[in-house]
Formats: sequence, C-alpha cells, structure tokens
Amino acid sequence: MKRRRFFQGLAGGALAAPTLGASDRCGCAPMMQAARPLGADAFSSAGSKLRITGMKVFGVSLTPDSDRPYVFVKLETNQGLAGWGEGTLEGKAAAVMACIEDFREFLIGADPMQVEHIWQSMYIHSFYRAGPVIGSAISGIDQALWDLRGKALGMPVYKLLGGPMDARGVRGYYHARAGTLEQLIELRASAKQQGVTCFKSGIPGYYEWIGTNAAIRRAVKQMEMLREGLGPDIDIGVDFHAKTSPSVASIIIKEVEPLNLLFVEEPCPPENVRAMAKITRRSTTPIATGERLVASYSCQQLVEMGVVDIIQTDINHVGGVTALWKAGALAEQAAISMAPHACEGPIGGLATVHVDASMPNFLVQEICSGVQPETKEKVWEEWLGFPAMRMVDGRFPLPEKPGLGFDLTEDALKKYPFGGTRPMARVFHGDGSVAAW
Repeated sequence: MKRRRFFQGLAGGALAAPTLGASDRCGCAPMMQAARPLGADAFSSAGSKLRITGMKVFGVSLTPDSDRPYVFVKLETNQGLAGWGEGTLEGKAAAVMACIEDFREFLIGADPMQVEHIWQSMYIHSFYRAGPVIGSAISGIDQALWDLRGKALGMPVYKLLGGPMDARGVRGYYHARAGTLEQLIELRASAKQQGVTCFKSGIPGYYEWIGTNAAIRRAVKQMEMLREGLGPDIDIGVDFHAKTSPSVASIIIKEVEPLNLLFVEEPCPPENVRAMAKITRRSTTPIATGERLVASYSCQQLVEMGVVDIIQTDINHVGGVTALWKAGALAEQAAISMAPHACEGPIGGLATVHVDASMPNFLVQEICSGVQPETKEKVWEEWLGFPAMRMVDGRFPLPEKPGLGFDLTEDALKKYPFGGTRPMARVFHGDGSVAAW
C-alpha cells in the first residue's frame, strides 16, 4: 500500500467513526469510537479472521487479607478460543483491574494476532509512559494475546518465540526458607534429593544510609551461614531488596566476595542507575536488578552503562511476553543474563517459562516458593490440573499444550473472591523515618 493511501485510509476511518458526544473542547485528543479499535482497519488485509469479542477481569484473593490478590484477564473471541493473562501488582490490585478495563476499547473487535500493534497502541496512546499500574495492566492483556496466538496456531508460545533453547526445561530456584545452620543443612539434603541447584535468600534487618558496623556484620554473618549450610555446590542469590545505600551495599558486597554468590539483587533502588554503577565498580560479585522496571526501554540505561550483570524484569509488570522478550534481546547484545522475577500467580509464572525457554541469555528463573509445596501451589494445581511452577530435577518443565499451556475455568476462581486491595508492608526506622524493606 502506498504511504499516502495508507494515511488517507486511516483518516477516512477516523472521520467515519461516530463521536461519543460533545466535541473535544481542549483540543487534546479526538473523542471517537469505532466498531473496531482505531487503527485496526489498516491491517484488515494482512491479519486473521479471529476477533476479540469480550474481556473479563478477575480479582482473586487466596486469603481475604492478601496484599497481592491475583489479577487475571480473560479475552474471548468469535471462534470460541479464550486467552488468559495475569497483571498482579502487589498492593495495587484494584487500580490494575480498573486500568485493564480502561483498555477495553483497544481490544474489542481487534485481531488478537496483531500483538505488537496492540501493545504499542496501549503503551503509546496512554500518553503518559507506563508506570507499574499501566505496565501490569498491559502485561495481563499481552499474556492473554500470546495465549490466544499460540492456541490459534496450535503451538506453545515458546515455539512461536523460536525456542526451546533446552528441551529439558528451564532452570529455576526456590527461596531458602531456613533460619538456622541446621535448617540450611536439612534444606541442602532436600535440594539434592530433588535436583535443585540454586536458592535465594535475603539480608536481615533494615539499614540507614550509613549503617552501623553491627548491622553490617549481622548481614555478612547471615550470608556466611547460607554458604556454610548450603555447601559449595549450590548457587546462592541474595536479595538486598533495595534496603541499602550505595555505601552500605558496597561494604557488605566486598566482605562476601569469597562466598562466590551467583548474584546480589537490588543493592539499591533500580531507578538510581548511577548509584548502582558505583556499587558495581567496587565489586566482583555479579549484580542483578530489574523486577520493578516497566517496558524494555527502562532497561536501556542499565545495559548501555554496563551497570548490571543480570536483569530480572517481571512478566507481570514489565509489559508481558512482548516486553520481557525485548528486554532479553536488549540484554543479550551486551552479554547480560536474564533471571526474571516471579512472585505473583501461576499464569504469569507459566508465561515467564515460555520466554525463558527461548532466550539464549537466560540464566535462572525465580519462583517465590520453598522446596516443599505450600497452600498456594495446591490451589494452583486445583485450578490448572497439574503442579504449576514446581521443578522436576531442578527445572520447570515446558508445556506441550498450545498457547501458554493450561486450561482454566471461571468457576475454578469463584472459591476465592476478591478481598480488595491491601497495602504492602510498611516499616520504619527507630526514629520514625520510612525504611525500605
């Protein structure tokens, strides 16, 4: 199609669309609505006959006081296919659910095979660049679109992305739920039995910008105990959760260099790139960050400045399959590894495995669970019919079913009604000042 004719077609489509009411008095944006989303007609000759006919949003609380109720999205089509996605955002569930509803007119009547076009429209036409609420809403919708795409083509999503890189599945790690040396030694035995080769833990307490020597020594001793208890053959990541300043983080990381950690995560807030660079220059321990970043563009400065060794963007916040894949491609060019974060529900976790399986620079996948299944894993199995996000010989198995690889019914979710948004933990230093946790 000629460039001029292409834009004439868009203009004609916009003019033909009925207005919603009064004209736009501020002159900021056209107030129009068409049977199909604006811009979709340009692809009518190249797309499929599949159309999105409905969207449903579900808030799901495993417990009434949960600070992270699951936010699930279901897209329905004219051919009976349904796609599921997840946009769970800790402490902001109702806001994400409302934001997903705001994107309804971007979706109804659209061809779900046009995943990239829909993603770009949601992100760019929001005008204000996405933060965690918009990013999580886009993430849930995007996952559902990829689920539909795979089902329509009869292939798992990882095959659509060019995978798998390893047919054995995706290497993962559990969280080290142990507080004493004896418990860590028992955990090591359980890990060996199950083929688990990696764990993650955190540092104790909360830290002022210039921490006391006692607090620093406590953190160092905790990590030394981790290595002693888990032994030399298990990889260990330690999450600082952005609790430390660059000066405190640098001291701690320097002290624990002999422990040969797999990575130190979020030694300072991820948006403070220059502070992260200062820490990186002072240590040989690999630095990881990224779970709070939205869209692949947010990783650009980290990559260009060589600030991190590992990027951990979360498929439920960064922008879904589309954005996680792009973040991985951006990192791969700079020889940076990917170890995505996943501490929400099962749909996002399973979606992440598909992207992991197709990334050449994938390192390891998180799941916020212990070696022994918890209540939430039993619920996930009840919903999906298989033990979702449980490793076999240290790896998450690759689904064989089309799309994201699972079946889910609305009825399965009714047992766990939405309990409302609950704030995440709020902690304070002794003087009352706000502490990061």
